[in-house]
Amino acid sequence: MMTKLNYPNSAKHQSQVRLYGQPNLAEAYEIRDFLNRSVVEFDWVELTSDEDCHRELGFAALNDLRLPVVEFPDGTRLFAPTVRDIAQRLGWVAQPRFKEYDLSIYGAGPAGLSAAVYAASEGLRTVLIERQAVGGQAGTSSLIENYMGFPEGIRGAELAERARQQAVKFGVELLLLREGIKAEFRNNRIYVDMADGSKMIARTNICATGVEYRRLNLPNEDRFLNRGLFYGAGVSEASMCRNQQVLVVGGGNSAGQAVMHFSQYAKQVTMIVRGSTLAATLSKYLIDRILNTANVEVLFNAQVTGLVGEGSLQQVEITDYSENSVRTINTQYLFICIGGVPNTEWAKDTNIVRDEAGYLITGSDLLKNGQLPACWSLDRDPYFLETSVPGSFAAGDVRHGSTKRVASAVGEGAMAVTFVHKFLAES
Repeated sequence: MMTKLNYPNSAKHQSQVRLYGQPNLAEAYEIRDFLNRSVVEFDWVELTSDEDCHRELGFAALNDLRLPVVEFPDGTRLFAPTVRDIAQRLGWVAQPRFKEYDLSIYGAGPAGLSAAVYAASEGLRTVLIERQAVGGQAGTSSLIENYMGFPEGIRGAELAERARQQAVKFGVELLLLREGIKAEFRNNRIYVDMADGSKMIARTNICATGVEYRRLNLPNEDRFLNRGLFYGAGVSEASMCRNQQVLVVGGGNSAGQAVMHFSQYAKQVTMIVRGSTLAATLSKYLIDRILNTANVEVLFNAQVTGLVGEGSLQQVEITDYSENSVRTINTQYLFICIGGVPNTEWAKDTNIVRDEAGYLITGSDLLKNGQLPACWSLDRDPYFLETSVPGSFAAGDVRHGSTKRVASAVGEGAMAVTFVHKFLAES
């Protein structure tokens, strides 16, 4: 599998990374997914025997290795590395340059990237913090076709990489594989405790942390995680699914794009939908394609209720509620793209108001019976994207009432920066 190598904080390179591992190795999937989403060119080399091991790596036996192995263009090898180890080797892990910023943005999906581009281009000292790969859920999409300006569509990771390059050009400081775990608002600042023990201080902040896919919550789910059961669109795995049976759970656009992408490789793709129709959750152009693709079937009123396998996934049990029957499908590939849970756990001990599902409430939605929350400390009403803490904004999927589309997230990111300027002018 080949994608384009492009280091986030330097010029373009044309070399490639080689990744060696055994089939169904969860750690290898995590690396493939990270490299694919980061627009890094790589070859996946599957090792199934001692002969493979000796031929490819010069070791006598697989037992002599700590897998997976990542080999860089200069010949350097990392054995059983973490994603952070790889990012560190590529020069992507940086330290903050300043003690305080005008604006800190959490989450480098479409909303966060858009905010970073506009903030930095307008002269704000801006830091963009991302705990995984740039792009968020949009970065996992095989093709985004309804984003203005790309009539042939664009891969989610490529769109995110273009935005990252644009933000860096304007001077954004990008901190990858960093995560805020606790926030405190005082002295007209946001103080964030980072997972690595450091602290991030900024005069304003934008939360663009997005959502995570909802889990199946089956008893043995963790046994098969990244060993046949995958969360997300699985772009990095598509070419490995040739002539295989693939299952995709979900009825939204991300699931629909995944179905169409896998249909180019797999023998059969089965889309599992809890509802009785696709019309309420899926764009019409995708519905038409799905229903007219020969190797795609859609199971309505259905749900995954069982997972079976030794070591890795081998069978999936599906309950069909319309017929009150259980169907078993032999497969090694199950991709989950259902719903979303907002990444707002960090806000639970702050004055930021969330809705029942955990989404951040902003602007006029904070009013109840014409009254603002008791924690609101200013004479004016909150700006449209401002949370219940002055100077703290939300944009994109993490926000209560947002439209779950790339274009709206990009628009909210840009708009949030306008309100950041207003707040800074006030204070």
